[in-house]
Amino acid sequence: QVQLVESGGGSVQAGESLRLSCAATGKTSGYRQAYCMGWFRQVPGKEREGVATIDTEGKTLYTDSVKGRFTISKDNAKNILYLQMNNLKPEDTAMYYCAADMCPGGVVIHPILFGYWGQGTQVTVSS
Repeated sequence: QVQLVESGGGSVQAGESLRLSCAATGKTSGYRQAYCMGWFRQVPGKEREGVATIDTEGKTLYTDSVKGRFTISKDNAKNILYLQMNNLKPEDTAMYYCAADMCPGGVVIHPILFGYWGQGTQVTVSS
């Protein structure tokens, strides 16, 4: 069982930065077990979308709209996942969720492939 708790959301102006954190407890790694963690976001009336994910080896995937602006990273010693978001835009406004699950086939970004989810943290970017 994995528990995930997000923090770091807030309201900012366009062009500013935020860093999201996700503290993970429970089993998020194992011998020869590929594990992925990631950030997803959702706005009312739209499907949840993958923003950035990272696997046990540090391989990452980003959705096109955040490439060059967002960076995902993980502190394996503390079991904390981060999302550094720079040059934020109004279209980044959403509820951001942390998720985790095994990924034996390599790093993935589709929400349906993740079974453990946090409660979410709101990010609001005004123009």
